[in-house]
Amino acid sequence: MSSSDAPAALDIDLSLQHTAPSLHTPTLLSPPRSKTPPTITGKRSHSHENTVRTSQRSGSASLSANALSQALQRTVDHGSATRDITPAGSPSRKRQKTFAGDNRFIPNRAGQDFQASYTLLNEEGSPATPSRAHKKAPSSELHFHKRDANRAYSSVLRSEMFDSEVPQSISQSHEGSGSRAKTPPTGTSALAGPGLTPSTPHKNLFSYGPAAPTSLTPRSTSRSERGPNINARSDLYSLSPVKRSSQTMLLSPRKTPRAVSKVPYKVLDAPELADDFYLNLVDWGPNDILAVGLGDCVYLWARETGVVEQLCKLEGDSVTSVSWIQRGSHLAIGTTKGLLMIYDTTTNRKLRTMTGHSARISSLAWNAHILSTGSRDRTILHRDVRQPSQYLRRLTGHKQEVCGLKWNQETRQLASGGNDNKIFVWENMDERWSQRWGEQEGGHKAAVKAIAWSPHQRGLLASGGGTADRCIKFWNTVSTSQNSANAAITTTPTINSTLSPSLHPPPTSLSALSTPSPTSPTAPPITPHLLRSHDTGSQVCNLLFSANTAELVSTHGYSQHAINIWKYPSMSPVVSLTGHTYRVLYLSMSPDGGTIVTGAGDETLRFWDVFGKGKGGGEGGGGGMVKDWGVIR
Repeated sequence: MSSSDAPAALDIDLSLQHTAPSLHTPTLLSPPRSKTPPTITGKRSHSHENTVRTSQRSGSASLSANALSQALQRTVDHGSATRDITPAGSPSRKRQKTFAGDNRFIPNRAGQDFQASYTLLNEEGSPATPSRAHKKAPSSELHFHKRDANRAYSSVLRSEMFDSEVPQSISQSHEGSGSRAKTPPTGTSALAGPGLTPSTPHKNLFSYGPAAPTSLTPRSTSRSERGPNINARSDLYSLSPVKRSSQTMLLSPRKTPRAVSKVPYKVLDAPELADDFYLNLVDWGPNDILAVGLGDCVYLWARETGVVEQLCKLEGDSVTSVSWIQRGSHLAIGTTKGLLMIYDTTTNRKLRTMTGHSARISSLAWNAHILSTGSRDRTILHRDVRQPSQYLRRLTGHKQEVCGLKWNQETRQLASGGNDNKIFVWENMDERWSQRWGEQEGGHKAAVKAIAWSPHQRGLLASGGGTADRCIKFWNTVSTSQNSANAAITTTPTINSTLSPSLHPPPTSLSALSTPSPTSPTAPPITPHLLRSHDTGSQVCNLLFSANTAELVSTHGYSQHAINIWKYPSMSPVVSLTGHTYRVLYLSMSPDGGTIVTGAGDETLRFWDVFGKGKGGGEGGGGGMVKDWGVIR
């Protein structure tokens, strides 16, 4: 290159330094949500035209290729450095991580401990849904059917998805808790890899990642798969959308729940039936006659004939309790003044009047010819109705009114409950109690009127608490060999629980009921006699064991006003009967054990056929016909 060409080359070099960024810098587009204005391309094209005119005016004829390349490189480097330090640069956007094959939404089951992950799920079974407080399930038949259908659907879905890899959420041995069984992971899951380090798994049941590499080597098949031996029962040839194991479960015979009529077959009007929690004014005798105390009168209703007659009318006094002798036609009546009257209902004649109490007699209990009376004066009197003396023993222990009293003829024990929230057990005719259970010993927190002895298990006592307690507790009164029964206390929800539909209790002894389960938390023992406790959610007014089945009847006050039937020992609800508008304070059972009668402050007596078709449940005799509704007097 000559010396005359040097100024022209220098001019071109300087011109390229100013125009190269406009010629070769790529257009920068602003990302979304960026406030930086886009690059205006019109100005750059205008600068390019000026540069070309300048070059034409310079009069250059040829350019050096090496000089042009170096100038362009320096210009690009200078422009990149300038953009990096621009103060108003656009914010960088983080690129999402992508996987090969775009399969990030496919669950990756390799190396997953499904057993531990499934156990860590919350109660609702969804990792994303927070656990909510459990609401009390309604005690309706529709709820029972819906619960069974949901259980079957959950079992089929779990079997179809995981087969036997995930633990079942419904425990077969402790159903009735109403919640998912918290089975801790035991051992090492079969799905976990051999080289994985044990750690707390994530609460998500699935993890997402790239699919496992597919092996190009064909899998060897057994002869049973490739030969002429074709299994016709294989899932490959099934037309059903579910596996054969699920079909077997769905088609397996299920025990039909016992049908219980929810409508009383007879309703009697009972005017002046007292709405008093502490009284016992209804009793069904062995002669199939119902005795009811209404105000100052006692009425008798015979189920065989449907005839109502007045037994007696008190002068200046009122009836507070009635009770039939176990065998015979004698009826004991307690009054407000503390008098005890013995009537022969065959002749409608009063045999004798006995004294001894200074306040009303609210509870009565027969044991052959021994009659025990509980009073508001806080004492219990043992009387022999054959002897001329007023009483044989006076028992003291309760601090308030004695409102519950029941004899166990098999063990010769007397159980008493009082308004002092305590339960006493008395042996034979002893004046000293043998067992006492209060709140400190795991007993009730309210008055104890409901007391019942089991006819199926020796020494099994059931008791119910008032409004502040609402629990049914079961006690073992004959054995103290258990180490701790507190660990076996099971407080189950009212309606969310079902067990094996057996009508007979599986345990053969009371000690088997108090054996703590391996998964139950250990706690210091309260009393070795308490077997279990069940919260009913309502005031417990009466309890009765069925003589025909392993079931328990309870009547309730605030706030359900219902009659509930429970299976024992599972305490799963069978049926809930409603109809009374006041507290169901009175309960008695027919001699055949098939019918119960309930009374409430709404001044009605309702007859329910719950344990089979009794004498009054069919034709004739004026017994279960709706047209025979009547008045008790």
